[in-house]
Amino acid sequence: MPKLAEKMKGMGSFEVARGPRLIFGSGKLMELPKLVQGWGQRILLVTGRRSLQQGHEWPKLLERLEGQKLKWWQYEVPGEPNPAMIDKAVKQFKEESIEVVVGIGGGSVLDAGKAIAAMFCEPLCVRNYLEGVGDRKPSGKTLPFIAVPTTAGTGSEATKNAVLSEVGQGGFKKSLRHDGYIPEVALIDSNLMLNSPAHITAYSGMDAFTQLLESFLSTQASPYTDALALEGLAGIASSLQQAVDEGGDLSARENVAYAAFLSGVCLANAGLGTVHGFASSLGARIHIPHGALCGTLMGICNRLTVEGLQPKHVAWQKYAQIGRLFLKKEGKSPEYYITGLLNQIEDWIEDFEIPRLSHFGLQMEEIPHIATATSNKFNPVQLTEEERIFILQTRL
Repeated sequence: MPKLAEKMKGMGSFEVARGPRLIFGSGKLMELPKLVQGWGQRILLVTGRRSLQQGHEWPKLLERLEGQKLKWWQYEVPGEPNPAMIDKAVKQFKEESIEVVVGIGGGSVLDAGKAIAAMFCEPLCVRNYLEGVGDRKPSGKTLPFIAVPTTAGTGSEATKNAVLSEVGQGGFKKSLRHDGYIPEVALIDSNLMLNSPAHITAYSGMDAFTQLLESFLSTQASPYTDALALEGLAGIASSLQQAVDEGGDLSARENVAYAAFLSGVCLANAGLGTVHGFASSLGARIHIPHGALCGTLMGICNRLTVEGLQPKHVAWQKYAQIGRLFLKKEGKSPEYYITGLLNQIEDWIEDFEIPRLSHFGLQMEEIPHIATATSNKFNPVQLTEEERIFILQTRL
């Protein structure tokens, strides 16, 4: 047996961020009332406007909250959160002595809940603490926050940032970020995802797919994130199509939900690539669901990235490794696996009916400005501004 030092040779140095406590499984939502009592009796429930309340679990949850004699308030998030929405919630509930915040919803709801929990503990409005917008650094103080995702996509239940945006001319899509904002608990109950419409499942799943792929290819990747990303990508490969086509398949839902959680862990530790660079610049310009943005761009972004790689580059080898995972065939060339992976991505974009950017209102004259403002982040290839323009034009 090789010595530990020999096994570790060549791994380099890396750090791992603190993660949330993970509670995973069908029916786990009903543990929430007892769980929150570890932090207090006065709860703010941050939710979406419709889907949760229309499900069977919501009345059961409220009944259990009342049975535990907990006092709760509800704040509904109508869409992607903006600073005014966060400030409104903090002002509305500031005098209620809230002790714990629970976000139950999609990525927008979780980001809003995370930001609200943090801003209860800061003296100024949230805009002052946003990266690239405000001039203050957040203290990191926050009320305890429990994240309960109802979609499998953003991985916000595992990250330290909340994304807030203002859309339009001069708009932005920026993060409120601090290590202290990692949720205390990520409670993942796939029963909450069974009624998610096919297009939401597809958008969310493509977001998780993008985050896992970009983390795996990232210039900041480590053996730790590689292992988790491969596990998540295996779940996407085996179950995303089934989750979209057969929404009532609990096993498929669980596999994709776990993959989404892993995507959050990976992005928090390895960073992301050019698709998510567009998420900031394009998402500040037009109203577009984050998952749809990722899904519509990841095909052409990955094709151009592959074209910029040499066969000996580690990212080239990683593309081939993922292609082998998706195609489930042995003994083929790296080129075969890479081509197969790129084709699979584009097949899903078509099969899942991911809209083009013009569907969300993007105009041709806006493309140069967006391309200039787009970062390659940790993409293994630094795509040029001309290539970034081509990406947007291709998906217009």
